[in-house]
Amino acid sequence: MAILLAFFAGGLIAVQAGINSQLGIMLRNPMFATVVAFVMSALVSSVAIAFMAPAWPTKSLIKTIPLFLWFGGVLSAVGVGLFYYLIPKMGVGSMMSFALTGQLLLSVLISHYGLFGLPQIAITPIKLAGIVSMIAGLILLNR
Repeated sequence: MAILLAFFAGGLIAVQAGINSQLGIMLRNPMFATVVAFVMSALVSSVAIAFMAPAWPTKSLIKTIPLFLWFGGVLSAVGVGLFYYLIPKMGVGSMMSFALTGQLLLSVLISHYGLFGLPQIAITPIKLAGIVSMIAGLILLNR
């Protein structure tokens, strides 16, 4: 089930990137589309939290969270803004193929070194073959 949900999530990202890049064109600035995307995301997330009724984090818990973990949204804003800027220039297929390859390469390195407190998972020869295959696919998709 998790694998199907992961494929579904990837499909949603491709669709939203295409839709929001068009919104950026129509608004004459991809950063306006980025703001709209994040406002809508905040609204939907807020409604989901209201229905889930989770326990709110305590002040003492919040104080223990490393400062750098609060800045993931900055990376999201830059990444999403770049998507909306580049898709009209490259096409959604090319942009997604480069973005996915970049995500794969960096995620393998993050896992290999156990960065950000994540589990450390070594790069194996099979994983290297997968990376090479992904890069070959990137080249073939963008010919």
